[in-house]
Amino acid sequence: MLTRKQLELLRFIHERLKETGVPPSFDEMKDALDLRSKSGIHRLITALEERGFIRRLPDSVAHGIASRTRGFTPAVIEGNLGRVRAPSEDESGRPIAVPVMGRIAAGTPIEAIQNRSHTINMPADLMATGDHFALEVRGDSMIDAGILDGDIVLIRRTETADTGDIVVALIDGEEATLKRFRRRGASLALEPANSAYEVQILPPNRVRIQGKLVGLFRRY
Repeated sequence: MLTRKQLELLRFIHERLKETGVPPSFDEMKDALDLRSKSGIHRLITALEERGFIRRLPDSVAHGIASRTRGFTPAVIEGNLGRVRAPSEDESGRPIAVPVMGRIAAGTPIEAIQNRSHTINMPADLMATGDHFALEVRGDSMIDAGILDGDIVLIRRTETADTGDIVVALIDGEEATLKRFRRRGASLALEPANSAYEVQILPPNRVRIQGKLVGLFRRY
């Protein structure tokens, strides 16, 4: 999966190449995505290159991107895997395949949701109605909430959260983190559960809730 900003940039590069045959400049990409600096574009380009969507050449951004993105319509989280509905009587014991979407930072925010790597099967009666996905935790900022590095967290997709919920928060459309959510006046707070880390106080327009923690799994 791609983050929203990664997808916007990929589409912009693709359309520019179709129209002119020449990739856009970093300044053009920064303006098109309404970013404050070109450093954000460099991170997005690197992420797209690592995922194989573009190939960087000297003094250019991409080559052959049109053929790689033809018919490509990804989203941050998509698909029917992990969707739970009210089961019929003969479906009540059937497990639900939940996609493991990649890694999430419980610490300094890292690049957001990666490609789906595999699925895990969950009993339907342990999950609420709605869409679900799983993420592998990286970092130790939530250890006092019982969430450790290497844990798998089960997330129910939602764009809203109540104060005190542990959420997947997307910051500036680029970076994802797992934190406790609180409202502080006109701002939002993303709180760690480890005194070694600082609370992030952000305006609402910089934060998008992608899901709420509903379960956790640990391998021994």
